[in-house]
Amino acid sequence: MAQPDLPQVLLLKPLRRFQSQFSQKFQFLKAWESQLPLDTFLSTHAQDVQAMVIPGAGLRITADEVLSHLPSLRLIVTSSAGVNHIDLPECCRRGISVANAGTVFSEDVADMAVGGKRIGIVGLGSIGYEVAKRLDAFGCRISYNSREQKPSTPYQFYSNVCELAASSDALIICCALTDENHHMINSEVLLALGKDGIIIAGAGLDVFEHEPNVPKELYSMDNVVLTPHVAVFTNESIRDVFELMAGNLEAFSSNKPLLTPVIDD
Repeated sequence: MAQPDLPQVLLLKPLRRFQSQFSQKFQFLKAWESQLPLDTFLSTHAQDVQAMVIPGAGLRITADEVLSHLPSLRLIVTSSAGVNHIDLPECCRRGISVANAGTVFSEDVADMAVGGKRIGIVGLGSIGYEVAKRLDAFGCRISYNSREQKPSTPYQFYSNVCELAASSDALIICCALTDENHHMINSEVLLALGKDGIIIAGAGLDVFEHEPNVPKELYSMDNVVLTPHVAVFTNESIRDVFELMAGNLEAFSSNKPLLTPVIDD
């Protein structure tokens, strides 16, 4: 039964544990339960929906497919740290705030990525820094590449990824996917790393460009560890990210600052 006194939140795909946990706080509008085509369903609720929750994969939020049908939308909350599935420039243009998972997943991803001797970290953000702290305990020599040098860290900085690779036994890729770093780890970087070098993307190779499809060439490589994008799926991380998502929705409903804003209009 609908509870009109609760804040309404649009869900395009099921997030059943989140729904169950917070059904007393929010009225969920479930697109998949409608017999209408998605664009018709969204247009039907165009004036009502101000907040939307989305999963971190399997759904792209673009102007044509979603945003143009929701003129009253003011907040998108995603369950992921990455936001490359959301058209951020279009959200800015429309005055839509975006909140992500912040640093909730950093420790669990870092826990899956430790090990090695000379380690080069590509992207010393929240996850990269957690990886570096763990590798310190293993006596690894750590260096990094990032958009800017971080004077507060003791690690050696390389402004060029190829130079970082040449000085490393293993590269750990911890940066978020952006247009600027798309295909950054190219043949030149692999050549600099050498045939005995190892690349770890998040946790082993835990993230792939065209998920769920994995390049078949990777299966036969002895120096590649493949995991199915599961580094973040611990009970603790899932609990924490759902609490954070609810906190962002409550902040929005109360006209307070978002807890983990990517865009806050």
